[in-house]
Amino acid sequence: MATLQFILFLNLGGGEIVMILFVILLLFGGKGIPNVAKALGKGIREFKDAANGIQRDIQQSTGGITQQINEHVQEVKKEIEKE
Repeated sequence: MATLQFILFLNLGGGEIVMILFVILLLFGGKGIPNVAKALGKGIREFKDAANGIQRDIQQSTGGITQQINEHVQEVKKEIEKE
């Protein structure tokens, strides 16, 4: 599914995809394609892991600020409800 989203992101049509697959087949041969796919999958997985790590670090570093903002929002809601 992620591959389909990536292809849609690049706005590639059927003809372009077939041409890219043909070039890959010419460059790497039938036996080399699984190795290329494996390396590509590993690279994408490492990229996702790094992105998730960065996102987690940002959330942890801003966690206190988020909690303070939520507390202030709750206080404002209570004040509004009193009026």
